[in-house]
Amino acid sequence: MTKLSSEQLQFFNSQGYLVIESFASGDEIESMIKRMEQLVDKFDYSSTASIFSTKNQQQLTDDYFFDSVEKVSFFFEEKAFGDDGKLKQPKQLSINKVGHGLHEIEPAFKKFSSSEKISSLMYSLGYKRPVVMQSMYIFKQPGIGGEVVPHQDNSFLYTEPQTCTGLWLALEDANTLNGCLWAIPRSHKNGLVRRFLRDEDGVKFDRPSPSYDKKDFVPIEVKAGSMVVIHGDLIHQSFENQSPKSRHAYSLHVVDTVGCTWAPENWIRRKMEPEPLFVS
Repeated sequence: MTKLSSEQLQFFNSQGYLVIESFASGDEIESMIKRMEQLVDKFDYSSTASIFSTKNQQQLTDDYFFDSVEKVSFFFEEKAFGDDGKLKQPKQLSINKVGHGLHEIEPAFKKFSSSEKISSLMYSLGYKRPVVMQSMYIFKQPGIGGEVVPHQDNSFLYTEPQTCTGLWLALEDANTLNGCLWAIPRSHKNGLVRRFLRDEDGVKFDRPSPSYDKKDFVPIEVKAGSMVVIHGDLIHQSFENQSPKSRHAYSLHVVDTVGCTWAPENWIRRKMEPEPLFVS
């Protein structure tokens, strides 16, 4: 059981994030990394060159992105392709992330995502009927692993009232050199600054991003196996990977489905209702 202690809950509520060390076992990490290697090896990238970018909204509008909700889809780094349209390095080192239905489709990921410890964690946070809305395997490739600009998870996965929590599992050590998470502690207390909306023209933010002071961010350096729990309103980001080492992570985003409603203008529109982790 990963029932949070009162100290952990107090830290999470005051700071907006929490690190739980040794959350995943070596075996769990290995099974997810190994399975991802197989999936990438089998992936034929000539069929799609969808680049995922948090900077370039135009790329997000393609159907590949929308269709990825209940699939295992591959997204390339912005810097992966040369001017000739060919990959500059092997595909294994060119993919930004794989999403967004790993937790439902792939057994190694499903086993971890629906494990007793994830459920206990969400129960500790007061969830009544939590569902995982999306999962991502994030590579943060050596040298080209792109930055993720400051954001709040509630912008993308909005419920009324807001219930999104991010779970970010380090599959490899994450530090300031290879692109660890950074956050502004206590920023979750200032509310949601903008939303990411989908309409017939595609997706867009409803307002520009505020500018943030770099010195307000603190690095969240963690060892492989550590889980970072992220409040839906916490401002967080990660920088480019400037090291020769990758920084693999597996992330889940969970929302509640009792006493709140899923916003129809969210980018995720599912055909099937997601299975709850538990019903309390």
